[in-house]
Order: sequence, then structure tokens, then C-alpha cells
Amino acid sequence: MTWESDELADTGSIEAVSHRRLVLFSGRSHPALAAEIAGFLGVELGGANLREFADGEIHGKYSESIRGADVFLIQTHAAPVNDSIMEQLIMVDAAKRASAKRITAVCPYYGYSRQDRKASGREPITAKLVADLLSVAGVSRVVSVDLHSGQIQGFFDVPVDHLTATPVLVDNLREQASSDLVVVSPDAGRVKVAERFSQQLGTDLAFVHKRRPPGQDNMVEALEVIGDVNGRHCVIIDDMIDTAGTMCAAAARLFECGATDVWAMATHGLLSDPALDRLDRSDISRVVITNTLPLTPERRIDKIEVLSVAPVIASAIAAVFDDTSVSMLFGGQNLSS
Repeated sequence: MTWESDELADTGSIEAVSHRRLVLFSGRSHPALAAEIAGFLGVELGGANLREFADGEIHGKYSESIRGADVFLIQTHAAPVNDSIMEQLIMVDAAKRASAKRITAVCPYYGYSRQDRKASGREPITAKLVADLLSVAGVSRVVSVDLHSGQIQGFFDVPVDHLTATPVLVDNLREQASSDLVVVSPDAGRVKVAERFSQQLGTDLAFVHKRRPPGQDNMVEALEVIGDVNGRHCVIIDDMIDTAGTMCAAAARLFECGATDVWAMATHGLLSDPALDRLDRSDISRVVITNTLPLTPERRIDKIEVLSVAPVIASAIAAVFDDTSVSMLFGGQNLSS
């Protein structure tokens, strides 16, 4: 099955029918997610035939003609991040040179998203650099899930559809959480997101004041908890879990303040070392992430549960192809972070 529609164009005495065609391709960073998205759309993934030359250079060639097609290139920026980004850029360039009508880069996890500003002198703004690379390569549109900060959309000169995994996570909490739930932001920067969760769930809100020791990027000190968590079930909401330092420090502080149980919940499970060891040794009883990034079976621990965002991404792709509203899929809840 393919997604197609006909458009009639009146050119004087001649009527020409243009045939719209949706074509889906996947990079190699997370083929399982791409296959799941294709399944929801009822289309088959096309062949990008990606491979490396002996020196490591990446080459790709589409198996079919994509001239005039609406092309969606799915590639989450998983480790090794630089390879994933370069592979997607090459796919975009190949699609542009093959005369695709529109090229949409689908990046479930957008790499370098944390480098979205200059925190000190002589630093790059790499999130902007990646946006420039995608734009110059030839993308017409970008689709991503839960960017680290909403202003990253402003780095692009093409439309950006900023999706959110909030509906998936909120539904899970409604099914699994207890009635005395408190939604907790692990730092001041994520309060707005946590507040959105608490409003949808009708629960109380708290946040942890933290600081990072100077020069130690992967070390976190949780200082104070703002809000009543004593005797309560807490769920910490964040956009990503990388080394799990923030999550584990926040959880430890919550238990010190009387929390009876703590869950961790995030969209992107980067889980860089020593995240799994930290989470396994922590008192966090449940860790919920989505499949925006791959998690191999050997890296799973009993505490981790993975939810799928494939339906969310598939719905957005269908809306983009049909030229209908993407934000309506979320009731406008995807417009800020």
C-alpha cells in the first residue's frame, strides 16, 4: 500500500494530473523504529542502500525513482552521533539530487540539542550548526520529538514540527501511578514541562534545585526540594536521561525529604555510561523512556520500561503529507517546552 493523492491543475485547454507520492526511508541508527512507523502508515520502507567505503566514507543510492515524491528520511541521532547525522545529510543530498519534490528529515532525537546557547565564552552553538547542515543539504522540513529547548526551532529557516511524547507518557502514568502522585521537575529549566504533566494528571507539582560543580559536566548536586513530597509517590519528568546523574541525585534528595517511592520518566534514553549502573544501584523503582533511541537487549535492566512513539511520529508524517495541522494532534501542547 502507498499513500497517494491526485491533484488537478488547469493549464488553459490542457488538463494535467499530478500524482503525489509518500516515500519513506530509514538510516541505520534505529531501523526498528522506522519499520514500526512504516507499519502504522501502511507503507513499505524504501531502500537507501547505505554502506561504507574502506576508509569509512558513507555512500547511499536509492533503489527506486523518487522524482517528484514527498520523501521522509527517518534517522534518530543515536551514538555514534556524528555518524548518524552525517548519514542523514548524505541521504538528504541524494534525495535532492534525485529530484524529490519535498524532503522531510525526521529526527526523533535531535543531536547536539543541549548545545543550544553559549553558557560561557569561546563555546559553539552546535544545535544551530546541525540545523544549518540540514538546511544546506536540502531539507524542506524537519520533524523531531521533545527538543531540549523549544527555541531550537528558530535555528531553522524551514518549518519544524516539534512533536512531544507527553501523551504517551501521561497515558502510562494514568494507568500505573498511585493517587498520591507528585510530578517533579529535576531542575528549574524543566518546570514548564512538569507543570504540563501535572495539569493533565491533576496532581501536585514540585521541583529540585540543583547545581553542577564548576568544570564537572556529568556531576550534579541536588540542593533543595520545592514542594510537598513527604509521604508521596514522586515521578521525575525530564526530556532525556544521559548519564543519569541528575535523575539519581534528584531521587536521593526526594527520599531524604520523605518520598515513599520515586519513578523516573523521560522521552530520550541516551543512557551513556555509567547511567545503567547508577540507575540500577539507585532507589528509583521504575524508569520509563520511549524508543526515540535504540536500546539493545543486553543494555536493558529490570527497572527500565520502553514505550513507543511510533504512532505519534506516524500521525505527524501523515499530517505533513496531507497538509493538515500537526499541532492539532496534540491539542497545541507541543508548542512550548
